[in-house]
Amino acid sequence: MPRTKTGRHHLFIPGPTNVPEPVLNALHVSSEDMRSADFPQLTLPLFKDLKKIFKTTKGNVFVFPGSGTGAWESAITNTMSPGEKVLIFRFGQFSLLWADMFKRLGLDVDVRDVPWGTGTPAEKIEKILKKDKNHKYKVVCVTQNETATGVSSDVAAVRKAMNAAKHPAMLFVDGVSSIASIDFRMDQWGVDCAISGSQKGFMLPAGLAILAASPKALKAHKKAQLKRCFYSWEDMLATNASGYFPYTPPTPMLRGLRVSIDMLLDEGLENVFARHHRIAEGVRQAVKEGWGLKLCAKGPKWESDTVSAIIVPKSADARKVIATAYGKYNLALGAGLNILAGKVFRIGHLGDLNELQAAAAITGAEMAMIDSGIKVKPGSGVAAASKYWLKNMKAPKKARK
Repeated sequence: MPRTKTGRHHLFIPGPTNVPEPVLNALHVSSEDMRSADFPQLTLPLFKDLKKIFKTTKGNVFVFPGSGTGAWESAITNTMSPGEKVLIFRFGQFSLLWADMFKRLGLDVDVRDVPWGTGTPAEKIEKILKKDKNHKYKVVCVTQNETATGVSSDVAAVRKAMNAAKHPAMLFVDGVSSIASIDFRMDQWGVDCAISGSQKGFMLPAGLAILAASPKALKAHKKAQLKRCFYSWEDMLATNASGYFPYTPPTPMLRGLRVSIDMLLDEGLENVFARHHRIAEGVRQAVKEGWGLKLCAKGPKWESDTVSAIIVPKSADARKVIATAYGKYNLALGAGLNILAGKVFRIGHLGDLNELQAAAAITGAEMAMIDSGIKVKPGSGVAAASKYWLKNMKAPKKARK
């Protein structure tokens, strides 16, 4: 437990994220009748506005009790049949786990490894698909934001590559730590299944598996032969149309989702994305210019606007930095996962967040590094971040009213 009980606990892992007060208030409601005549007054507008977050008018949204992992399983089992072939690039813990799920569900998974610190290579996808004359690949997968390494992939470029190859495979995107934080355009980019969860950009506790399916995915659903039950789409499609669920939904979470979507739309999605980029760039300036350290992301084209993975010097142990930050400064930082354990610590900068909150994370991480024997100058990180923010704070664009 943290050493001190005074003040606020600083949560800067890349999810769960901070839950804003209006959402907390919305969650604090009595149980309600999910079969009542007025329940659709909550759900039908909620489904409609949720589609705005995914930027789809053609797709169908689903909200299940669960997590992003549950949304993965729902997308796979509702669109695929045993033995069908999947193409996925592995470059972090979550793309690794996604590939593992495909295998465990009985799919033929072509896993291509690329260096951790990079992302999905669109140019390689085009070459692979052009060779697939018999169209054996049924799905191409992209992890838009790999939180283990602080890397974002270019989904639009992948769709362009698939189109150039004239390949009919479906495009699945893991947007768990990107949707509602980083630009995502389901219809424009031709995404067939978009996967997310409640505990990151949606600013809620964990508990909702959120996904959107294109008309092409819904068509594939009619032929899919993988076994499914709880995460099946057919019962949802039948009941959601009138504003209900096939089983008891987590009604407080739906109330919270209503408020979180209102907050996102009131701010304006373009402003949300700009805010995330601005805060992220301030953190990156702290790492590079202030501390003189490197990010795991191998170049600006891969850098994530929701999480930064910071490489500590070879003589240091990132686990000590994380433990010191938590125990001494009441600051939760993300740990290095898998092959990055002990080599990096992560600062999550997504969700309900502003520059001054990010400055607190930079300060705490800096002091924890100094306590752990890493030679950085006190105040250097915040100075670099502040210099950037002072030059780049702009008035937001007009949002909805």
